[in-house]
Amino acid sequence: MATEVLWYLIPREGQYPWEPAGRRPVDLGYLQHLAAGIERLGYSGALLATDLYDVWTLGSAVAAATGPGFQPLLAVHPGLVSPTLLAKMALSFEHLHGPRLRFNVVNGSTGQLREYGLDVEHDDRYRLSAEYWSLVKRLTVGEVFDHEGEFYRLKNAGASLRELPPKREGHIPLWFGGSSAAGIEMAAEHVDVYLTWGEPPHLLKEKLARVRERAAAHGRSLRIGLRLHLIVRDTEEQAWAAADRLLDVTSQATYARQLDGRAGEDGVGWQRQFRQHGGQVPARARELETSPNLWPGMGLFRPGPGTAVVGSTAQVVERLREFEDLGVDTFILSGNPLLEEAYRVAETVLPALRGR
Repeated sequence: MATEVLWYLIPREGQYPWEPAGRRPVDLGYLQHLAAGIERLGYSGALLATDLYDVWTLGSAVAAATGPGFQPLLAVHPGLVSPTLLAKMALSFEHLHGPRLRFNVVNGSTGQLREYGLDVEHDDRYRLSAEYWSLVKRLTVGEVFDHEGEFYRLKNAGASLRELPPKREGHIPLWFGGSSAAGIEMAAEHVDVYLTWGEPPHLLKEKLARVRERAAAHGRSLRIGLRLHLIVRDTEEQAWAAADRLLDVTSQATYARQLDGRAGEDGVGWQRQFRQHGGQVPARARELETSPNLWPGMGLFRPGPGTAVVGSTAQVVERLREFEDLGVDTFILSGNPLLEEAYRVAETVLPALRGR
């Protein structure tokens, strides 16, 4: 299978969007222009991540400005809306925009979900997620059924969706990342693409071996996706200088907000990422280089995935190929600002990666 490459799309973006001074104004026309550019440059779509802005509103807006080549990957927290309602939303989306929707399953953290009225501890979240997505998959292929489970009781589910028949063969694909034993088990049994954040290759190799082992136990195999930030320049020195600038323009208030009190969060993926930088802000970016050209410093000032590949075009391509050799067949890439870096990566990295 040829490697698939997606980009990233989020309303709060710019050169360093975690700071007000580095953020572009949120503008619908610009976001639609960004989505159209992503499609035109040859990316297969974009991850629309959880942020201040709702992904369904954003997804519909950018889908209306793009064609079938742009497949939005919408981040969805299971349990915040009923599985039947989510199926209705998804089928409505596909009737309006065509069969190009994909779900990024985000299990979140206990504290984060309590804000929305969902009070479930770590392992319970994964059992809820497994039940939730098994229901959504059945509903989005047109089934009508009753269900009695641990978290949901549905009667005649799907009957109200008969006039929204599926626009594709099979369920809407599920993409998901989880590093805990419970998360890996849920992925092995239910999802289509297992996503992971960037880590040094030896750590990633160990984790992917566990994922494949558990998937095989369920008689399944999974595609493997990797979420990475790129800081790519003509030379290695220029790339690390760009990483240094991100440290320099970040305020102490942002560092404190991102790091203080977060080392004890219950997300295993976050814990693995936090260990890469230890919550320490270096004087120079390269002090945190954990493996050739791998820099976990993005996690010092932005939430979510915090690993960047930093280097020249040739070095970045070499690192991505190393990940391909581990079985990664899908990349979700990003760089700041999103529009300019989408062009830079498409014109430098992607031709070399695809010409392998």
